[in-house]
Amino acid sequence: MASSLSKKLTALLLILTVVFSSSVSARFVVEKSSIRVLHPQSLRSKHDSAIGNFGIPDYGGFMVGSVIYPDKGASGCQPFEGDKPFKSKFPRPTVLLLDRGECYFALKVWHGQQAGAAAVLVADSVDEPLITMDSPEESTDANGYVEKIGIPSALIDRAFGLSLKEALKKGEEVVIKLDWRESMPHPDQRVEYELWTNSNDECGIRCDEQMNFVKNFKGHAQILERGGYTLFTPHYITWYCPRAFILSSQCKSQCINHGRYCAPDPEQDFGEGYQGKDVVFENLRQLCVHRVANESNRSWVWWDYVTDFHIRCSMKEKRYSKECAEEVMKSLDLPIEKIRKCIGDPEADVENEVLKTEQEFQVGRGSRGDVTILPTLVINDVQYRGKLERTAVLRAICAGFKEATEPQICLTGDLETNECLERNGGCWQDTQANITACKDTFRGRLCECPIVKGVQYRGDGYISCQGTYIYIYSLLSSFPIFYFLYFL
Repeated sequence: MASSLSKKLTALLLILTVVFSSSVSARFVVEKSSIRVLHPQSLRSKHDSAIGNFGIPDYGGFMVGSVIYPDKGASGCQPFEGDKPFKSKFPRPTVLLLDRGECYFALKVWHGQQAGAAAVLVADSVDEPLITMDSPEESTDANGYVEKIGIPSALIDRAFGLSLKEALKKGEEVVIKLDWRESMPHPDQRVEYELWTNSNDECGIRCDEQMNFVKNFKGHAQILERGGYTLFTPHYITWYCPRAFILSSQCKSQCINHGRYCAPDPEQDFGEGYQGKDVVFENLRQLCVHRVANESNRSWVWWDYVTDFHIRCSMKEKRYSKECAEEVMKSLDLPIEKIRKCIGDPEADVENEVLKTEQEFQVGRGSRGDVTILPTLVINDVQYRGKLERTAVLRAICAGFKEATEPQICLTGDLETNECLERNGGCWQDTQANITACKDTFRGRLCECPIVKGVQYRGDGYISCQGTYIYIYSLLSSFPIFYFLYFL
């Protein structure tokens, strides 16, 4: 039975993907940085390189380094011998050149980092347009190293790679300049950025990555938004079901509004857990939270809602529901009726204005290109490449400001969010005792039951915090004493 369901699900997902892809003019844009060969003189030239979608590109900066091509193991698929054999002994860092093929791109870069390289270039093995090097979707091996990659990487074309190898073979020193200063456009004094994400928390590595990013970046995002330095917009990808399949059980379980807006089943099994339409509905709710909050000049509350929903309403805890979502909205003083009106009727055979707009935005326009990778961050209409990590993304956003117009947050790591000053941050509080669960941190406000005069309160930090006590027996100078202590 499970096998049959799995086959049906796979078939439907293929249909959804093919129909979506064929309904628009697909155009994936490869984000590039430039490489300039500084030495030898005979190779002085400028080349494009496709930025890797992992590690940390130095947006707004550049690196001058010496190129090394390993004598053996040039594919980079195995750890290099020795203690950091490519760690530079000179003032210039090492840029390791490797060959494409035989293993994941990310694994090559990880081995290069472990061997002391400051950056990795992967030379293509065929003559073709540059592609984006991405990390594996799901791999038990990759789980241990992809998030640890902290150096930049890029794919270069085959001809350029051959010219570098030839010069190195002759014994010449090859010095190049990796330049990310123009990778992020900066048209004005405000940076506009968008995050293509998903409310599903059961999709493995990518879901964990995006939720960790939202939680960790929240403080930066809210400071930038409150100061008017940025304009942030969340987005969510949906598919639609072909008309011939609208009445099928698969479409009914994965879609709302009669097959117009769909998402894959979270567990990839129609027989258990949540359904794809549950994910679409929550995605829609999160869009409406942002839209309604924006109307009251509180657009940054989206970050609080998404973070709190993930903690309080997780699929893993079987709390992923409308009721839980509305509890979160209430704690953040969001107008529930306005949000319900924005959501509309998911059972109606009509277009949903919010989700229809999302499907239109998904198609690439201008320099951005189609959104095909989740999660995807777009800054000033350019897709961000690299690790979705707090400081790396902040650097990229700051690179989107014209020089000398950056806000203070780009110049210092000292953050003061002060979110607890407004409605106690939506956290629990005892006004009579002047006790609160709200804490300001560099990541934004945190709802956590406090310790007050030695009493540790216990609860979820949002609705309730209570102190309880137990007896603890203690020996002090061989004399038994009973203490009353409040304890978790």
